[in-house]
Amino acid sequence: MAEHIPGTGHANRTRSIVKTFSWRFIATTDTIIIARVITGSWTVGFGIASIEVITKMFLYYFHERAWSWSDWGLEDVDVPDTAPVH
Repeated sequence: MAEHIPGTGHANRTRSIVKTFSWRFIATTDTIIIARVITGSWTVGFGIASIEVITKMFLYYFHERAWSWSDWGLEDVDVPDTAPVH
């Protein structure tokens, strides 16, 4: 198994799914509050959020996976040679 170097590598699918759900919780709470402020109705806020929570989870997940395929913006890390010298 490869040695883990903090801050390097690509996100796996499980990490992407967990990030998707944690972000959706934050973003949906924001949507509910904004809709409540604009409309004055918690019912409308929750109605809007109940639709966007599903659609935006899928959009975010696929966006996250697309970024995980790219090395753009990732810095190379120097890994010391651990092979024994003969």
